[in-house]
Amino acid sequence: MTGDLKGSYYPLSGMSADVQKQLIDDHFLFKEGDRFLEACKLNRNWPEGRGIYHNDDKTFLVWINEEDQLRIISMQPGADIGAVFSRLSRAATEIEKVAEFAHSKQLGYITSCPTNLGTALRASVHIHLPNLGCKKAEFQAIADKFNVQIRGAHGEHTETDDHIYDISNKRRLGLSEVNLVQDMYNGVKAMIEAEKALCPQAAPAQAAPAGSGPVCGRDLKEEELTSLPQFKSGE
Repeated sequence: MTGDLKGSYYPLSGMSADVQKQLIDDHFLFKEGDRFLEACKLNRNWPEGRGIYHNDDKTFLVWINEEDQLRIISMQPGADIGAVFSRLSRAATEIEKVAEFAHSKQLGYITSCPTNLGTALRASVHIHLPNLGCKKAEFQAIADKFNVQIRGAHGEHTETDDHIYDISNKRRLGLSEVNLVQDMYNGVKAMIEAEKALCPQAAPAQAAPAGSGPVCGRDLKEEELTSLPQFKSGE
C-alpha cells in the first residue's frame, strides 16, 4: 500500500512477549484466550498464520486470522470521525483490488460471527464516563434507546475499573454504514449529556480557569454537542 496506508506486516510467530504485550496494551493487537473462539476452534494452530499489518502512524491496521481472515481497522485519537471513516473506506477499496470480500445480497458481508453479518462495521469511541458509569440502569437505558453497545475499553467481554468505556453501534444488518456511524454518534452524544447532568457543580472558588481542563463533564458547553468533543489523552 502507498501514502498514509503504507506500513509493514508483523507475524505473531516469533514476536517477542514484550512487543506482543505492548501492542495489546495499546489496543493494536489481538490476544489468545477468548473462550468463544476456542469453543469453535478458531484458536487452532495458534499462533501460526496470524499477524498484524499497520501503517507508519498506527492509524490503519489489519488483523490477520484472528476471528475473521481479515479485520480492517481505522483509528486515531480525538473526534474526527470523518477522517477515520475515509481512511477505512480507502483501505477496504485497496484491499479488495487483490482480495475480493465474500458478500451475499441477502446477508451482506460474510463473517465468522453472525452478529457482524450485513455491513460488518463496528464504529466505536473510547470515552470516560465516571458518573454515568455508576448509574448502570440509566447507562444501559441510553444504550438501548440509541442501539449502541457498552464494552470495557479492552475489547469484547471485558469490564472496566476506570470508567473508560467502548461505545459502539449494536446493529450491523439492514442499514448503511453511514446510518450505523450515526447510531454511535447519537448514543455517545446522549451519554455526554447525561454525564454532564450528573457531574457535581464545583464551588466558584474551585472553578477551573476558562479554557483549561478536559472538554467533558461540567466543562462541556451545550453548543459543542453539535459534534463529538475532543478528549485529551488519558481523560
